[in-house]
Amino acid sequence: MPVTSDDELREILEYDRVAVVGCSTSPGKDAHEIPKYLSEQGYEVIPVNPFADEIFGQKAYDSLAEVPGEIDIVDVFRPSDEVRDIVDAALERDDDAVIWLQLGIHDDDAVERAEAAGRRVVQDRCMKPTHQQLMR
Repeated sequence: MPVTSDDELREILEYDRVAVVGCSTSPGKDAHEIPKYLSEQGYEVIPVNPFADEIFGQKAYDSLAEVPGEIDIVDVFRPSDEVRDIVDAALERDDDAVIWLQLGIHDDDAVERAEAAGRRVVQDRCMKPTHQQLMR
């Protein structure tokens, strides 16, 4: 079951390093504005976008596999039909990142696989309002 309890969400939101898969270079898009908000709240936001060199002054990586160091949260801003491959990429990493699927994004089979591998998953929920509700 995806994480839904406020206590567990607060614990996840205490993490620092967020890889944003599908981070956008376009102001006004949720995939730009929400990571920007997270960065402004003190998170280390690592953009993952194969079509960008840099976002928010940070190097953008082509894939999760290329992100150096440990990732705490994999924040997904890609269509639901891409979640399977993103979860596979997250599971191939050595870190134990939480997988956070933004509002409107879901894949029950991928969530089950991630949870079976010991990962926590947040599904169909936006980090910004969750942060605003639970961390202020």
